[in-house]
Amino acid sequence: MRQALEVTLRGCEELLPQPEWVGKLQRAQRTGQPLRIKLGLDPTAPDIHLGHTVVLNKMRQLQDLGHQVIFLIGDFTSMIGDPSGRNATRPPLTAEQIKVNAETYYRQASLVLDPARTEIRYNSEWSDPLGARGMIELASRYTVARMMERDDFTKRFKAGTPISVHEFLYPLMQGYDSVALKSDLELGGTDQKFNLLMGRHLQQEYGQEPQCILTMPLLVGLDGVDKMSKSKGNYIGISEPANAMFAKLLSISDDLMWTYFTLLSFRSEAEIAALKAEVQAGRNPKDAKVMLAKEITTRFHGAAAADAAEQDFQNRSKGGIPDEIPEVTLSGAPLGIGALLKQANLVASSSEGLRMVEQGGVRIDGAVVSDKGLKIEAGTFVVQVGKRKFAKVTLG
Repeated sequence: MRQALEVTLRGCEELLPQPEWVGKLQRAQRTGQPLRIKLGLDPTAPDIHLGHTVVLNKMRQLQDLGHQVIFLIGDFTSMIGDPSGRNATRPPLTAEQIKVNAETYYRQASLVLDPARTEIRYNSEWSDPLGARGMIELASRYTVARMMERDDFTKRFKAGTPISVHEFLYPLMQGYDSVALKSDLELGGTDQKFNLLMGRHLQQEYGQEPQCILTMPLLVGLDGVDKMSKSKGNYIGISEPANAMFAKLLSISDDLMWTYFTLLSFRSEAEIAALKAEVQAGRNPKDAKVMLAKEITTRFHGAAAADAAEQDFQNRSKGGIPDEIPEVTLSGAPLGIGALLKQANLVASSSEGLRMVEQGGVRIDGAVVSDKGLKIEAGTFVVQVGKRKFAKVTLG
């Protein structure tokens, strides 16, 4: 039981209420009945980055303790749009966008979770049948005053920024998911606390034992400042090529590395503590960073690809990148690879750039570019053409 609590608390921001969770763990141990642990994700975008996997890793840890994890795809709630942390109404997605994104989400999440032991659910199963009568009955279970305690709603109301009535339905519907699934624990990022607590409230309203909630911190991105985000360009996508993933992980600061170990690694806390002690005693921190990069790259690409990525990085290290390389700021993302190379003054023309791609002579952050149709998203990266031409490109 002590181990189960330690696993639960590892890296978490809050576990509420902890005594109730301890009681649930004790009951599960006594009866042999696994606890039901829920994670809901709205498929608002098709790609998952390492920041998204922080809660997935926690799910996997609890799954390995023998509990039942439920990967809930919010196909219904996506059509409302989560207002969490937003200062404006978010446009809802179409059913077609949701379907495509949901399929991609689960395929990528399965690289972290054990698919054979994961229950997949869609909240349209119980949300669609509610109908108008059921929705009105559900809305009667919560007050407008309580809803306005939510920080983002309060700020928008005071600023005179519009709040649509349908946005009040989002936390209600997310909370109702916990009723439908009879969940014992719900996970989410720190920005989801209000919605998670709504689940507890509604379960009590419907005569159920309330779930506990566990929030995980938002992973800081490669810049060491902001949370990992595609819009900030400081992210590592889990479907990125192995070489790019490995190189990006090695680019994080020595201090940030330990946070990544805690939130992303499957190594035990004792192993991580021992490794940290070795580094403090004089071991090169790069050794630890390589171990982290290999573990994460192996998880998403396999051991052979991780070994190859490490070898590729070492080869590039021997060749070296000049201490001073031109810095170029461009706009127009997503930008075709040929146009980017020309505008960065690395080739004379777009067509020459495409020829270099075809010949395997173009690298972005150390990863060979092989797709002539590649469009580069916003971000900052080192672009190399041939052996001697480099540029640090910031694309907006």
